[in-house]
Amino acid sequence: MSEAPAITALADETAYAEAVRLALDASAAYYGDGTSTLDDDAYDRLVRGIAAYEEAHPDQVSAISPTGKVAGGAVVGDVPHTVPMLSLDNVFGAGQLADWAASLERRLGRPVEVWSVEPKLDGLAVSARYRRGRLAQLVTRGDGLAGEDVSHAIGTIAGLPGELAEPLTVEVRGEVMMTTEQFEAACAKRAAHDGTTFANPRSAAAGTLRAQDRPYVCEMTFFAYGVLPPPAEESEFASTLRGLPHSEAMRWVAAQGVQTTAATPVAGVVAATLDEVVVRVEHIAGARAGLAFAIDGIVVRCDLPADQAQAGFSSRAPRWAVAYKLPATEKITKLLAVEWNTGRTGVIAPRAVLEPVELDGSLVTYATLHNVADIARRGLMLGDSVVVYKAGDVIPRVEAPVVHLRTGEERPIEIPEVCPSCGDAIDASQERWRCVRGRECRAIASIGYAVGRDTLDIAGLAESRIKQMLDTGLIADFGDLFYLTKEQLLGLERMGEVSTANLLAAIEEAKSKPLSRVLCALGVRGTGRSMSRRMAQYFGTMDALRAADAEAIQEVEGLGPEKAPVVVAELAELGPLIDKLVRAGVNMTEPGITPRPERAAEADAERESGTETEVEAEEAAPPLAGKSVVVTGAMSGPLATYSRNEMNELVERAGGRASSSVSARTDFLVAGEKAGSKRTKAESLGVRILTPEEFAGLLADLL
Repeated sequence: MSEAPAITALADETAYAEAVRLALDASAAYYGDGTSTLDDDAYDRLVRGIAAYEEAHPDQVSAISPTGKVAGGAVVGDVPHTVPMLSLDNVFGAGQLADWAASLERRLGRPVEVWSVEPKLDGLAVSARYRRGRLAQLVTRGDGLAGEDVSHAIGTIAGLPGELAEPLTVEVRGEVMMTTEQFEAACAKRAAHDGTTFANPRSAAAGTLRAQDRPYVCEMTFFAYGVLPPPAEESEFASTLRGLPHSEAMRWVAAQGVQTTAATPVAGVVAATLDEVVVRVEHIAGARAGLAFAIDGIVVRCDLPADQAQAGFSSRAPRWAVAYKLPATEKITKLLAVEWNTGRTGVIAPRAVLEPVELDGSLVTYATLHNVADIARRGLMLGDSVVVYKAGDVIPRVEAPVVHLRTGEERPIEIPEVCPSCGDAIDASQERWRCVRGRECRAIASIGYAVGRDTLDIAGLAESRIKQMLDTGLIADFGDLFYLTKEQLLGLERMGEVSTANLLAAIEEAKSKPLSRVLCALGVRGTGRSMSRRMAQYFGTMDALRAADAEAIQEVEGLGPEKAPVVVAELAELGPLIDKLVRAGVNMTEPGITPRPERAAEADAERESGTETEVEAEEAAPPLAGKSVVVTGAMSGPLATYSRNEMNELVERAGGRASSSVSARTDFLVAGEKAGSKRTKAESLGVRILTPEEFAGLLADLL
C-alpha cells in the first residue's frame, strides 16, 4: 500500500491564487453535476499543494481556500441539516493510518476498543429522512450545513425503500451511486436521447439525482453508512439508537429494509486491533476490481459511541474516522490519435493513443477502444479530454469523453474504409469489423501464434522462416506444416540437415499435443488459452465440440449467449483447416476426459439403474474443483520445468480456475522463488499459500 502521492507544488502567491480558484471550480462541478475539470487524484494533489503553501505562508491564506471546508467550500444548499454532514480526512498507506490511529489514541488517553472498517463508496452523500416510517425527503450534503432538496428522485433509487419495516422517524445517511450495469443502461438512454454518454458512474449519478425534466429515467443505487434519530427527540427509541455501536446501528438499518454493504464482498466488519484493521483494508482493496460499484477507499472509525463522543470533531471532519484512500483507477487525459490494427484472426481493432498519464501505479499511453460501434456509442473525437479507466489487471480503456471540456477544436475520428494491413475490403456486418481475407491477412502472425511454446510448441519456426515458407508457397496455414517433407525443407535457404531434422521432429511431436493446445492454436475468436482448455475439458473431443450448437456451447463456463454463436461460426469457418489437421494425424482429444456425449449417456444409465451415489460423485470430483488458483515465482521440485501456461493448464485439468491476480476470492497461491508482491498480498488477505512441492503433492495423480 502506497504512502502519500506527490503534491502539486505552488511557486508563488499568483500560482497559489490560481490553484485556489481551480480547486473551487472543480469542487463546484464535482459536487454539482459530477463533471469536474480534474480527476480525483489531480484534485487531491492540488488541494494538498494548497495546504502546503498555506502552512509555509500563513499570512497569504485566501478566504475562499478549499482547505478545512466540506466539499471544498464550493457547494451551498437551502435545506439545513439536522446534524452537519462532514467530510473525512484522508490517509495514504499503512504508515499514515498507524500515525492517525496513534494520534487518536493519544487524544483518548487509551487504546480504541473496537474499530469499524467498511468501504468508502464513490457516490454522492445524501440524507434520507423518514417520517413515521415513510421516505419524505432527500437532501444532498451540500456544504455540510445545508444541502439541496432532491426528493423528486424518490422511487428511482434501488436500496432506498419508500417505507421502513417499522413506522419510525429517523434520518438515514448514505451514498447514491450507479452500479456498472446501471451506468451502462444510463449511457444507452442518454445516447439514444442526445447522442452523448456520461463520463463515469459518479457523474451519471450526480446529474441524474438533480435532473427533474429528463424524458427518460435512470435507476441509481443507495448504500447506507449511518443513521440518526431526530436531534431533539428524547424517546427510549432515540436513546437506544444513539447508544448503539456503529456496526450494530448498521445492522438495525439493514433490518429496516435499507441497503448496506452487508450483502457485498466488502461488508463492514469490526476489528479489535490495528493489525486486524490493516488486514481488512487489504481485503477490501483486493476485492475492488471485482465489485459491481465503485469505491475509492476504506473508512476506518471508532465503533463505540463513547469513543466518538470523546474524540469529537474538527471544523470539517470527525476526529474518530478517516478515509484510507486507494490509488486512482481513472484519470482524465487527452485522446491524441487512434491507431487501427489487424489482428491474427483478421479482426480490425482501434487503439487509443493517449497523452501519457499515471494510472494505478503505471504510465498509460494506450487504451482499448474495442470497435467502431463502441467509438460511436461513446461519441469520441480526436483531441477530446477522456476518462481512462483501469481496474485490477485489466487493460486500460477509454470510458467516455468529458464533453463539457471541449474547445471546438476536436476532430472526428477517421474510420478506415479498407483493411489497414493488406488494403483489402472490410467485412462490417458485425460490431467487430474484420478483413475479408480473415486469417490469411495476417498469416505470419496467425501461424506464429499457432506454433508458439504455449500452443503447439514447434521450435525452429521464427517469423523470418514462416515468411520464407509463405513466400515460396510451401504453406498457406499452419496445417500445411504437418505435410512438409525433408526435401522441401532442404530446398530452403539456410536449412541444413540438422536444422531440417530438428524441425521435422518438432512437427511430429506437435501431433500429440492435447486438444486444448490445438484449439488454442486455431485461434478461435472470443477464446484464449483458458477458454480453449475449458472447452476441451467440457467436450473431450473435437468431434463433440464441432457437433455442438450454440446452446450446448453456452454450458462451458464463460461462454454466454453472445460468444457461443461466434464460436460455432468460427469452428465452421475453420472446418477445412481442422480437417487438414485430422488427416495429418494431429491429436483431437483431451487426455483423461470422457467425450461429453458418452458422459451424458453414462449419467443417464446410472440414474436409470439407481447406481449413482453421492460417494461416487465425490470421488469423481477433481482435486481443485471450484477453486481459484494463482501461480507466481519460479517453480521447483516436480514442477521445475513447468512454464506459467503449463501451470495454468495443470490447475484447470484439476478442475480449478487459473487467475493472474490475487484477491479475496483466491483459494490458493502457489508461490515459487521470488514470489514478490503477490505473496505479500496473499498473506494480508489470509489466502492459503503453497510451495510448488506442496502443490505437486496435491495434484500427484495428474503429474
